[in-house]
Amino acid sequence: MLRDVAIGRSTSVFDPAETLVVVVEMSLSSWLVAGLLPGVERRPLKKLIPDELALFSLVERWRVAAASSGRTIKRVVLAYEAGRDGFWLARCARARGIEAHVMHASSIAVSRDRRRAKTDRLAALRSPEGSELPARSLAELRRDMARLGFIEEQIAQIEQERQARIDEAPADAAANMVRTLTRIVGVGVETADMLTHEILLRNLRDRRAVASYAGLTGSPDESGARRRERGLSRAGNARVRRGMVQLAWRFLVFQKESALVRWYRARTVDARGRTRMAMIVALARKLLIALWRMAKTGEVPEGVAVRPVAA
Repeated sequence: MLRDVAIGRSTSVFDPAETLVVVVEMSLSSWLVAGLLPGVERRPLKKLIPDELALFSLVERWRVAAASSGRTIKRVVLAYEAGRDGFWLARCARARGIEAHVMHASSIAVSRDRRRAKTDRLAALRSPEGSELPARSLAELRRDMARLGFIEEQIAQIEQERQARIDEAPADAAANMVRTLTRIVGVGVETADMLTHEILLRNLRDRRAVASYAGLTGSPDESGARRRERGLSRAGNARVRRGMVQLAWRFLVFQKESALVRWYRARTVDARGRTRMAMIVALARKLLIALWRMAKTGEVPEGVAVRPVAA
């Protein structure tokens, strides 16, 4: 059993100005490596194949990047969660002069917020037979919750940066368009930013071009006197198409009194599921054209609830 104190705990004071911190999340197919580089504002995140040489090469590049910013790196710390990989990576790191820490998941201090409450409730889970879940299953669930928390934090950071970018450019056409769209109840910054940069800023000649670019038009099949629709053409911008279908469903919840939603309700009052799906695409097409007009002329779609303009 490995009992070296250098792997179990730190024996020196942590100085963030001189310490390069590297954290590795290890799996069978890949390693996700995050770094904290002195003198470098960005927080690098790199996905690697499971190979120690690739990892140490990345650590060395980060060391050089930190040194190029004028910092002297006196200490490199590598940490990863205890699991199937054991201590071999820690031994390899120590052989290269890197301080290694192998951590147990339950020993990591986290804030007592709602995400931790979820992981605490995992201990109350039971199998279909009523017995407690195996320790490895609980450990895997906790790792999944930790990944979810990490992703949620990254999403929040991206949203904050995007909002700051919009606030810092009051005269920018794209920023003004995003602010205009987010006045609509049910339209968030993510959707407004995507629509603005993917389609609304483009110089499309008319509503037909708008619907066609998004791939929200039909694909007719004609043979002699026979003519039928084969569904969506799917030839346009898939990101806009998916976003608009999702927004159409949200409109049914947040804009119940709008003319567009009333139009949809009137045509699906007695309809089955397949008809509703077809009509939601039609609603998405009409909604996109209405948003395009609003972005170009400021005309608010009929009956759509909007937030007041911020002072």
